[in-house]
Amino acid sequence: PAFGLFIFTIARDPLRIIILIAGAFFWLVSLLLSSLIWFIAVKASDPQDERLQKGLLIFGVMFSVLLQEAFRFLYYKLLRKAIEGLVALSEDGCSPISIQQMAYVAGVGFGLMSGAFSMINLLADALGPGTVGIHGDSQLYFLTSAFMTMVLIFLHTFWGILFFHGCEHRRWWEIAAVVIMHLTVSGLSFCNPLYVGSLVPSYLLMAAAAAWAYLVSGGSAQNLRRFLLCKC
Repeated sequence: PAFGLFIFTIARDPLRIIILIAGAFFWLVSLLLSSLIWFIAVKASDPQDERLQKGLLIFGVMFSVLLQEAFRFLYYKLLRKAIEGLVALSEDGCSPISIQQMAYVAGVGFGLMSGAFSMINLLADALGPGTVGIHGDSQLYFLTSAFMTMVLIFLHTFWGILFFHGCEHRRWWEIAAVVIMHLTVSGLSFCNPLYVGSLVPSYLLMAAAAAWAYLVSGGSAQNLRRFLLCKC
């Protein structure tokens, strides 16, 4: 369902495709830099110290989240400049795409690239060697990983809308809320293999972020009710 966001809402518009690809590239660069820093930290430390290695892993995850949000801000600044250029070039003085639409597409770009890397890691694990659950561990690893990948794609989409809205209206507490939610969801992954401890809170946060993004985008409870009841 998450990859359907691209097919049904972005694929027919060339400008949106460009914005999505650029957003995916920004996320990829943030991952590359955070991975490089974590790799250097691991190589410079004692590999036999399990407590230190776990601490470095936690540091790497948290640093990666902060770097992703920093690149999201840089991408917002870039798109803001792009809107000014589009307005200057247009005949009617209007941009062909709004900042709200850019926020949505950029969020989908971040989410799809994040989901693609999650799926690549999952498929690499599926190749073996070994059998999931052979030592009494949960056999739901692949299923829960797929659900977690989906929730991250949706969350990045909603976070993009909220983050851009906070930047546009200078509501820094909205930006801080996005960063805190991102840190929380990433931190919940350390609850695994207790998958209920990570999936349930993540989906609750996704529902809250979805409702919040809907409201800041101009949605109303009445419109949502009419949509659910299929009323024009």
